Amino acid sequence: MLVYSSNAATRAQVMSAVGTRPDPALGVVDFVEVATAAVVIEHLDAGGIDVAILDGESSPVGGLGLAKQLKDEIDDCPPVLVLIGRPDDRWLADWSRAEAAVPHPVDPIRLGRAVVDLLRQHSGRVGARVSRSR
Repeated sequence: MLVYSSNAATRAQVMSAVGTRPDPALGVVDFVEVATAAVVIEHLDAGGIDVAILDGESSPVGGLGLAKQLKDEIDDCPPVLVLIGRPDDRWLADWSRAEAAVPHPVDPIRLGRAVVDLLRQHSGRVGARVSRSR
């Protein structure tokens, strides 16, 4: 699972909220922590990511625009969940073609449910380590 935000605290909050085992039936989650859009593209282009969580409030590249770019440019793009600034921004998440959206501040229950739903839809590899990329 890839977690993208230009804010290290947001990345940590997302990983803490999801946890390494959001659903016992799915196994242990492997996080790839990313701070730049270019590295997100590299990881998704290479494959092996089951779900991408993108922070819509990131800068200079926001997660909503990045989600749209990924969906337009990457064949077999994994499901994308975007963190949006407020619930009324859901239309932007729809425009970006993200499969799910959760508003800031992160609600661990809501985020966990959304992630589990996406993981179930995209069964794939889930490992046990947390790696950090910049």
